Amino acid sequence: METVDVVVIGAGVAGLTAARLLASEGRRVVVLEARDRVGGRVHTDRTGGHVADLGASWIHGVDGNAVAEAVAAFGIRTVEFTVGGYQVDSRPIAYHGADGHRLDDDATRRFAADVHTVDATLADVVAGSGPTDSYRDVVERAIDLQRWDASRAERVREHLEHRSEEQYGVPSDELAAHGLDDDTIDGDEVVFPDGYDALPTRLAAGLAVRLRHVVHSVRHGDDGVEVTSDHGSFHAAAVVVTVPVGVLQSDEFVIEPPLPERHRQALGRLRMNTFEKVVLRFPERFWDEDVYAIRQLGPEGRWWHSWYDLTRLDGVPTLLTFAAGPAARATRGWSDEQVAASVLEQLRRLYGDHVPAPTSVQVTTWQDDPFAWGSYAHMLPGSTTDDHDDLAVPIGGRLHLAGEATWTDDPATVAGALYSGHRAAERMLGRDVPIARLWSAAD
Repeated sequence: METVDVVVIGAGVAGLTAARLLASEGRRVVVLEARDRVGGRVHTDRTGGHVADLGASWIHGVDGNAVAEAVAAFGIRTVEFTVGGYQVDSRPIAYHGADGHRLDDDATRRFAADVHTVDATLADVVAGSGPTDSYRDVVERAIDLQRWDASRAERVREHLEHRSEEQYGVPSDELAAHGLDDDTIDGDEVVFPDGYDALPTRLAAGLAVRLRHVVHSVRHGDDGVEVTSDHGSFHAAAVVVTVPVGVLQSDEFVIEPPLPERHRQALGRLRMNTFEKVVLRFPERFWDEDVYAIRQLGPEGRWWHSWYDLTRLDGVPTLLTFAAGPAARATRGWSDEQVAASVLEQLRRLYGDHVPAPTSVQVTTWQDDPFAWGSYAHMLPGSTTDDHDDLAVPIGGRLHLAGEATWTDDPATVAGALYSGHRAAERMLGRDVPIARLWSAAD
């Protein structure tokens, strides 16, 4: 059995942040990672010489964001690509009506104004919602207050349903009424032309990271912590567990003694989502050049309603769309070719039969990943905003949970993961540590 000061389980951004800060304070730290790479749900694919971030893609708002500061300090390239968290008009968007034709500027402005009107009403409705209300419940109340005709109301209802799906990967009746309270963007959003994995790679530099170490159990008590993996056991004074909610809830990952009731209650009100990326590269651009995104309104957009133009990353005509919530569940097990055919049916509806076949298609399968069981966590109806923080309360001073699902202000993001790792390190050390220490040694 190997003995260290701290075992960190998971080499995603949360785990690497905690490990790097603890190591900078002289702690002997080992990071155990089940995958054959660092990054966790930050995963860059370079098949065929093209860069595709199949996990996290964006920094959602660079202002006051420690991830943006770290990326700048490490000299990692970014490109501005602001989509505004599925807002209706954050950047130029080509809207197509229910008949498939592109809306003119006046029609687009009217639709955007309707969404903003409901959003303004929605804030008060959410504030007055009941503890078990879903996002769908509050949306319906906010729309009913407008007294619009059925068609007008339906277009806005669809948009807000898609917002729930695209932001949290679930239909709105499975998301807490307040589940989108954190849906704010401060400053521009950016993406990574060379791959987001440059960040975890830099964070991991110099750390003792053991890849392909699948952890099965964590046992903690007065004599410390014993972590058992398929490559042996490790003893330490403390452990930082950063595995996703889906793994925490699985039978394959055992914590003994079990988590306290406070933690179990919070964990029970969180779920991993179903949210997959579909990246299509084309021999030529057939869509509008003056927009960041394409969206279609109406029932044909039930699954495929939004596409994002990633051409700016490397000059290759590329569209990104999402199989989110119901679409991800329905297409689970489909081949990449089947998914592409379904997406192309909608693109050809908007742009005509001349839309060419893609030169490559990539479809993620996070919902079937045994080291994640989904893309990120969301709050079920009945949850409270304290559930994220409750999950992170230290247990016996030796067991710390971290990761995006444990950060209240910005869950489901790389920033949330990074901040949670920083918090775990500070709690373990018993004092404040400047977060800038993560990148202060950047060369």
